[in-house]
Amino acid sequence: MNKYLLAGAVAALFAFAACAETAAEADLRKIIEASMNKDTKVDSVREAGFLGLYEVIIGGEIVYTDRKGNYLLVGDVVETKTHKNLTDERKQKLSQIRFSDLPLDMAVKQVRGNGKRVFATFEDPNCGFCKKLAKEMQGMTDVTIYTFLYPILTPDSADKSKAIWCAKDQAKAWNDWMVHGTEPVAAKCDTPTDKVVALGRKLNIRGTPTIFFVDGSRVPGFIPAAQLEQSLTKAASGG
Repeated sequence: MNKYLLAGAVAALFAFAACAETAAEADLRKIIEASMNKDTKVDSVREAGFLGLYEVIIGGEIVYTDRKGNYLLVGDVVETKTHKNLTDERKQKLSQIRFSDLPLDMAVKQVRGNGKRVFATFEDPNCGFCKKLAKEMQGMTDVTIYTFLYPILTPDSADKSKAIWCAKDQAKAWNDWMVHGTEPVAAKCDTPTDKVVALGRKLNIRGTPTIFFVDGSRVPGFIPAAQLEQSLTKAASGG
């Protein structure tokens, strides 16, 4: 599941690389595209930096090819000495965003303790794993959480998102529903829902929850509190 979520998340981020392609990389692009379905688009081609291979991005997926484009290698490359998954590291790097670009005024804000550790989530109020994440985060302190209401699962998700956003205490309404199962009271007000959905699509967020840290890294899907704490520490230290 995470593989496809992450693949979708990075798909739109590779277009910029095309303009920096060398002549050899541009030729490889043409060869690969000619060998595939006419509707298949190669997002970018670059030297992989190992085994004389080239990295090819197709529909957000990383594959590899030789210098002449005779073969496509599908799968992860792992360095034997360090056991590093080089393919996964590359995906993570390319899926990063600039945290400062997030429109945090369109998110439900929760401050706990000194609020020094900051992260953001995109969540659907009817998402089971989002509810599990909300319960995991109940014991966390000294954090500021920005929750973007991202109703992509059902029409009811949009209704609940609106009710939560329009509540007098948004954070309480969110936690009452996600943690305790108390439905938010229907209310009317202007909501940023359409803008949040558009933002999520732009960032290729295909599932909820999706978590972003201040260093720009993202985690698609649920993670336990202990792993969340580790990611916060790593993001705060710059990696």
